[in-house]
Amino acid sequence: MPSFPTDPQWISAAVETPLMALLAWMLHSLRRTIAQSPDALPPLIPCKPGTDPAQQNAALERTREDLAAFKLEVARTYVPLSLIRDVDGRLTAHLIRIEQKLDEATRAAHSTAAQMRVLAEDR
Repeated sequence: MPSFPTDPQWISAAVETPLMALLAWMLHSLRRTIAQSPDALPPLIPCKPGTDPAQQNAALERTREDLAAFKLEVARTYVPLSLIRDVDGRLTAHLIRIEQKLDEATRAAHSTAAQMRVLAEDR
């Protein structure tokens, strides 16, 4: 009678295979749903009987604004000021280096153009 190896790789493969199949099926159904026309899709928030869809859209917009404000507050609160200063300093240094390279390239281009004009006048 054949026995299955108890190697951890076999066990993980036995568990992961159905999960990967489920993930593939979910991606396929999501792509199929997205490919449909917007009219064929069900509404994101079904309207309750007796409610105005405009009110629901306004409530949804307020919720989105509140979420954006919360994200901004989280970014302000949880990022240390020293890290922001460090990133700002590195970004400024990179931009200064880029600006210097652009200035050098511009000077070289102007110099080359001037030399070309002089050569063209000599002919």
